[in-house]
Amino acid sequence: MDLRKASAKELAATVAAAETKLADLRGRNLTLDMTRGKPSPEQLTLSDDILIAVMPGETTGEDGTDYRNYGGLDGIPEAKRLFAELLETTPDRVVIGGNSSLSMMWDVLANAMAYGVPGGEGPWRDQGKIKMVCPVPGYDRHFGICERLGIDMVTVPMTADGPDLDAVRALLADPAVKAMWCVPKYSNPTGEVYSDTTVEALASMPAAAMDFRLMWDNAYAVHHLGEGPAKLRNIFDASEKAGNPDRAVAFVSTSKITHAGAGVAALGSSLVNVKDHLAKIGPGTIGPDKINQLRHVRFFGGIDGLMTHMGRQAELTAPKFQAVAEALERNLGGKGIASWTTPKGGYFVSVDVVPGTAKDVVRLCAEAGVKFTPAGSTYPHGNDPMDRNLRIAPTLPSVDEIRRAMQVFTAAIELTAAKKLGADMA
Repeated sequence: MDLRKASAKELAATVAAAETKLADLRGRNLTLDMTRGKPSPEQLTLSDDILIAVMPGETTGEDGTDYRNYGGLDGIPEAKRLFAELLETTPDRVVIGGNSSLSMMWDVLANAMAYGVPGGEGPWRDQGKIKMVCPVPGYDRHFGICERLGIDMVTVPMTADGPDLDAVRALLADPAVKAMWCVPKYSNPTGEVYSDTTVEALASMPAAAMDFRLMWDNAYAVHHLGEGPAKLRNIFDASEKAGNPDRAVAFVSTSKITHAGAGVAALGSSLVNVKDHLAKIGPGTIGPDKINQLRHVRFFGGIDGLMTHMGRQAELTAPKFQAVAEALERNLGGKGIASWTTPKGGYFVSVDVVPGTAKDVVRLCAEAGVKFTPAGSTYPHGNDPMDRNLRIAPTLPSVDEIRRAMQVFTAAIELTAAKKLGADMA
């Protein structure tokens, strides 16, 4: 039954049934956590041989460099080649970092605020209030960087092809808009893949700020759910063709490929941007963990080995996403109170519920022992103006745990929706 067309009596009956179901679920003393996109223990175990990929006496690089020592600010040559293939560029345009691509994003934006970027007019912080385009729903940690740096966030809605281009185009007419967050493949949390048209438009559209930057966070570049990675237009080629070779700064990491807390991150951009980035980070480091970089190179053996590894990851994660999809359709399909994404990759499912009820859904789930990402997290400052978007992170729990969690989640959605619709009717 479409609850939007239900009578007051039918809505009251739905409320009573949902309350009974939630009461029963609370009595089961569940303790389930679906808040963050963490790899499961089984996923992490797939990479355990990385711990023995470099043994004593095997720490010398292909050019004879002893990787146990200082140096190598931009990364070891072997890793630069591997990550150049992931980033679809050349090794000389790649910088290998530590275990976190988020740290590299922080460095780029913090240094832009302090010192500016090539093609600009000095430090961003000296140019008044700086703004950044943020597609929503989006990634809370991106928003956290902006908050900490004092960058104003201006939002644009997502479409099936990526960010709303008309909205982006209008914002870029403002010289205070210096950058834009992009998760171009399997976007967090909605799962879209930017279309060729979207990528080419973002690479080429005029910007009042001559030093405008695309923060191209391709975190889920190879995280498919069984059909192989989706195709994505090369942002570097598109930017160069458009005459904006320095516009895109791309990021990728192995944090959800190998061991989440001990991966390797990389940045790719133009030669100008790479040189500038190295000059800025040089005073603060004596070089990254080169042994860990070498471990990854030897563990994968090359891009083909990495892709084989991601196929094994998909075998573990795809059933979990399927369990989420089945529960949503079985319990909410046709009721008119929720819509959701069915991504082909990435780490999340995005659910929109009846406006004004998302926070109540999360609260009811927590009371029943199931934790979800706080409502509002997918918007800047944690403020979803319609209080409707929720993010599901299915990778960490088991399939059985997901099924139990989704019972709670869908019952909470039905209860809050029926109450809201009933109140609106009254």
